[in-house]
Amino acid sequence: MERQEIVNEINKTFIETFEIESEKLKGNALIFQDLDLDSLDAVDMIVHMESNLGIKIDIQKFSTVKTLDDVYNLAEELLHKKDLIQ
Repeated sequence: MERQEIVNEINKTFIETFEIESEKLKGNALIFQDLDLDSLDAVDMIVHMESNLGIKIDIQKFSTVKTLDDVYNLAEELLHKKDLIQ
């Protein structure tokens, strides 16, 4: 999966699940401050990412995520590792 596909899939989750306007979905947007997500929303986001992208996300690793770019990078890293294993 190419990076733009990852970005599109994650952004789709933010738009459909959290009702965030697409204009707010910029790489440097802070997940909790700019996008107004809370810890329960973060868990929902992880579940959606795991389901939609077919990856397993370590909660400890996700705790370092601060920006939307961090989310994209983590998903890209996990998808790359998954591809290497298969």
